[in-house]
Amino acid sequence: QVQLVESGGGLVQAGGSLRLSCAASGRTFNSYAMGWFRQAPGKEREFVAAISRGARSTDYTDSVKGRFTISRDNAKNAVYLQMNSLKPEDTAVYYCAADEDYRMGSPRYWGQGTQVTVSS
Repeated sequence: QVQLVESGGGLVQAGGSLRLSCAASGRTFNSYAMGWFRQAPGKEREFVAAISRGARSTDYTDSVKGRFTISRDNAKNAVYLQMNSLKPEDTAVYYCAADEDYRMGSPRYWGQGTQVTVSS
């Protein structure tokens, strides 16, 4: 069982930056790939980024490549999403996810979400 709690969301102007954090419970954090997803109003939840168990591999959706960076600290049971050059279209609720499968097709565990609002 893994419990995930996100933090770091907020309101930021376009071009600004935010860093999301996700704290995970449990002693098997490094057994899971971790990911970030987002859901904008009226839209389906979409994949944003993923990082493998040992942080050797990362993956991003095309719209955030070069702007967002996912990282993890297995000693702290935490995963992060550094978001730079934010755009209004990045506005969404951001969710942390954990799964044994790095492809994050259907993550087993989810956080409750944190709101990110980017004003123009």
